[in-house]
Amino acid sequence: MLYIIVSILIFGLLIATHELGHFATAKLLGVKVNEFAVGMGPAVFKRQKGETLYSFRLLPVGGYCAMEGEDSDSADPRSFGRAAAWKKLIILCAGAAMNFLTGLLIAFILYAPAEGFKEEVYAGPVEGYGTESCGLLPGDRFLSVDGHRVLVYGNARFYLDRAGDTIDFVVQRDGQRVELKDVYLPYQERVDEQGNYTRLRGLSMGWTAEPAGLLDKLGYAWNATLDFVRTVWVSLGDLITGAVGLRDLAGPVGIVNMMTQVGTQSPSAADAAWNLGYLAALIAVNLAVMNLLPLPALDGGRVFFLVLNGVLYRLFKRKIASKYEGYVHLAGLAALLTLMLAVTFSDVSKLFGR
Repeated sequence: MLYIIVSILIFGLLIATHELGHFATAKLLGVKVNEFAVGMGPAVFKRQKGETLYSFRLLPVGGYCAMEGEDSDSADPRSFGRAAAWKKLIILCAGAAMNFLTGLLIAFILYAPAEGFKEEVYAGPVEGYGTESCGLLPGDRFLSVDGHRVLVYGNARFYLDRAGDTIDFVVQRDGQRVELKDVYLPYQERVDEQGNYTRLRGLSMGWTAEPAGLLDKLGYAWNATLDFVRTVWVSLGDLITGAVGLRDLAGPVGIVNMMTQVGTQSPSAADAAWNLGYLAALIAVNLAVMNLLPLPALDGGRVFFLVLNGVLYRLFKRKIASKYEGYVHLAGLAALLTLMLAVTFSDVSKLFGR
């Protein structure tokens, strides 16, 4: 129960942080904010300060920033709808930026105690696979695999597993950058002496440890956050290509369940805190990326219409009427809620083993 409560609070806090980004930039740029709420549902505390109502609400599952004229026409000169386009752009992107920075901060906190970091290196060919002449030499440190930069430990193996038969490598060898193009390394299917099926490329992966100072830790936290962004894009690509389906998606119920399992299965409280922190950083960056997708009802969809209206005005001196844009966002919201409902049913069914 403790981990369930902690997971819900973490998830809610990350959403509230997103709204804080919108709120802070709206205030900074002079756009009127009617209410800033932490949590959802009935208010348990509220206070009017100036033009803004600040409230804490019963359900710790997010929050919202209600700007004047955000979803309807308003005559107020300080309304969101009457703000300059550049101000709107900053305000709309600020939520995702805050989520990204939150993920970066959590990553730095997680890696700050580290004395060093692992780096993936080539450990040599596997005997009998004919990979001795692949061009890699034992001790080569992987910088890029199949066009994907190695940002953190595990990237080289991950992208090697996803690559085709021909792979490009960039490695560091004796302090020099070496590029290996079109290395033919197909998977080879074998049955070992114990009768076990294997599917290997014939490469052995190893690692070396490098000591880390403060700047190294900052750099690794930055790379880890960028890798989270890339992970989200890879997952979206798998969803589009059909490599994963609806059953592989997770909504709030699935995320809380996953965080709860991670916490309860960790060998110690310290491990549980680290693992939950890692998931929180990943979810924060996930929220940043997903919110900037150019889909109706999301911040990215609003940015899309903002840019589209700017182009239309320059070309034809006309813009899409706000009511029609509102219809599109309303339809998008209905579609997203339908998807969320389907994912939630899937999450609940998985909880009961169905």
